[in-house]
Amino acid sequence: MGGIIHGQGHGLLILLSVASLALLPGATPLQPSQSWSLFKLRQLLGDPPVLGTWLNYTDFCYGGDYKTASALVECYEDSVTQLHIMGDPGARPLPNTFSIDALFTTLSRLPDLKVLTLTNLGLWGPLPGKISRLQRLEILNVSSNYLYGELPRGLSQLASLQTLVADDNMLGGKLPGWLGGGVPLLAVLSLRNNTLQGTLPESLKGMPSLRSLVLASNNLSGNLPDLSGLKNLQVIDMANNALGPAFPRLGRKVASLVLAGNKFSDGLPADMLASCYLLERLDVSGNRFVGPFPAALLSLPSIEYLSIAKNRFTGRLSGNASCGENLQFVDLSSNLLTGSLPGCLAAPVKTKTVLFAANCLSTSTGDDSQHPSPFCRNQALAVGIVPGQGHKKTGLRAKAGIVAGLLVGTLVVSAAVLFVVRKASAPKARPARRLVEHASSAYPSNLLADARYISQTVKLGALGIPAYRSFSLVELEAATDNFQVSSLMGQDAHGQMYRGRLSNGTPVTIRSLKVKKSQSSQSFTRHIEMISKLRHRHLVSALGHCFQYNLDDSTVTQLYLVFEYVHNGNLRGRISQGTEGRRLSWGQRISTTIGVAKGIQFLHGGIIPGLFANNLKITNILMDQNQVAKIGSYNIPILSETMKSEGGAGSKYPSDRVPNGDKIDMYDFGVILLEVVSGRPISSIYEVEIMKEQLQSALTAQGPSKRWNLVDPAVSKGCSDDSMRTVMEICLRCLAKEPTQRPSVEDMLWNLQFAAQVQDDSRSSEESPLSPSQQLHAQSAED
Repeated sequence: MGGIIHGQGHGLLILLSVASLALLPGATPLQPSQSWSLFKLRQLLGDPPVLGTWLNYTDFCYGGDYKTASALVECYEDSVTQLHIMGDPGARPLPNTFSIDALFTTLSRLPDLKVLTLTNLGLWGPLPGKISRLQRLEILNVSSNYLYGELPRGLSQLASLQTLVADDNMLGGKLPGWLGGGVPLLAVLSLRNNTLQGTLPESLKGMPSLRSLVLASNNLSGNLPDLSGLKNLQVIDMANNALGPAFPRLGRKVASLVLAGNKFSDGLPADMLASCYLLERLDVSGNRFVGPFPAALLSLPSIEYLSIAKNRFTGRLSGNASCGENLQFVDLSSNLLTGSLPGCLAAPVKTKTVLFAANCLSTSTGDDSQHPSPFCRNQALAVGIVPGQGHKKTGLRAKAGIVAGLLVGTLVVSAAVLFVVRKASAPKARPARRLVEHASSAYPSNLLADARYISQTVKLGALGIPAYRSFSLVELEAATDNFQVSSLMGQDAHGQMYRGRLSNGTPVTIRSLKVKKSQSSQSFTRHIEMISKLRHRHLVSALGHCFQYNLDDSTVTQLYLVFEYVHNGNLRGRISQGTEGRRLSWGQRISTTIGVAKGIQFLHGGIIPGLFANNLKITNILMDQNQVAKIGSYNIPILSETMKSEGGAGSKYPSDRVPNGDKIDMYDFGVILLEVVSGRPISSIYEVEIMKEQLQSALTAQGPSKRWNLVDPAVSKGCSDDSMRTVMEICLRCLAKEPTQRPSVEDMLWNLQFAAQVQDDSRSSEESPLSPSQQLHAQSAED
């Protein structure tokens, strides 16, 4: 009762303080109810440091020291119209007592709110449907939080909404079809770096006001709808999805088009792009484009940035080709271009960057980054391209196929004759080999979503991982001293594993796989594309591949996969078998498991199709020189296919269709967590069951003493009880007997991040929240 009286007195003090400001000359004080709502927001957000200047006597409409670049309130007369609260980057999730439902209930008490910015504040939960109460909202920016779930239908009731930015969250599901007609004034839609999936709705073409469409770094697939009717559309950023194969139809006012890292194929529609007279940025790198490169793109009147890198463009460039006067960056790397670099690109200009390695261009300096001309011709034939021919019409395709067949036949006959002659003169010589490269994914820079409201540029590829590429057999032989026994790391049913060092000093692991004739080239192409996308901070990432061919019958005889070499031991070596002084602290253990969880999340949803049932083991969690955890072994489909072709067991399911495959990974991760908590090595399912019973008993016991009996003594002194209990709870859920009762990877990741937060914030023990499993869905819903 006393607490209630105290709370009422505190609220009365705020109202009296605000009311007294009406006596100031020239001041128009904020309505007391809205002042109360702002202070309530501060409380709901956990009194963040950014709101430290909000005091009981503050009049938000009159001005004063409370206004900062990170916390700003704007009013019209006596009502709030803009609210900007921006926390520090990397903010942890708010405590489990936080309620996003209560937050938006409080915001709805600001009826004239037009602009709302809530970024880097640790908000979590699904956006509630009651967002529809903010009827005058025009701009909403909730980037860099932990929001999940689908976009709520309530957004479609905001008739005045012009800008929606929710980058860097965990929003999922499909992009809703109601976006087309439900928000007719929407000009900026930016949902970069979430987990959206599926195809884009056709209703997108019914958004006449749309100026900026940014959906980069999601899991979107399929073709884009026809966007040519969107006369105001200027910015399109769809990088790093799985979109394609058809190139989208566009309007003429597009100024920036970023399609890097997708599955677009065939040729570029030169006529359509030439009509985009406002086009300043074009990035189609890391796709599967083939056919001639339209050099006219270099001379578009507004072009500033052009990247076609890592495709299979052909064509002969002319030194006389012209360039637009605004052109500042050009990347033609890793294509099949011949001829000479245009003079406008070759001339040294300090303000211009030109990249053109790994083509077949002739340069005056004898550039050793270029392949000889026959390489590009042979590679074009290998992927079905006849140099100098287009792919615009079916008739041309047929003619190209006929010519390609004749040329390939001629090459095979010539090669056979050459092979016989060489074999006669050198009986012990190896069969000739050749390399076939495949398109790979890229990690380009992304464009600003909208210069008016967003000033954040996300640069992908800051992983410190070299770009994925194809290797020559000569390179791999040099890296392993011709595959000497001293380089052999091990051997399993799939083949041999070698340790090597590339010519630039990069240490690598090379896996050699024998290939049966029954395996088709189409399956190799599919598998290589999958492998090329296995690149993540918390995976031992793929760096490239090499095919070894037998020239007698043009069949693949050997496949080499090149991975990072991680040489700082495994996770067990830093926990249960670590020497004193090398064992990880509790905070480091949580950080490491968060990294592993993010790696699992990427395997499940970051690539399409996902990889499940990855046989996760603590000895396969490797630690690099920066103590970053990396999953060292996972379910690459080509390995199981190789097993099946050799008569091995293999899997009767594709990797993305393993029954409860994601829940199998959750169980394996629970076993890893068990060892992380206890510090004891676990080697059998019998030990898991015993420790699981002990864990259940400890969590239901009165008091923490029984829990601490299970904790590794090496970390018990510096470990928060709330943090430990949270990890134990999620561990027990992961080990549930029924797969359906095990948590999702997102749920698991959230719990671990919560455990890290309460560990770092153990000083506020008097307000320590309940565990996420007890409180995740117990949000208060004020009305």
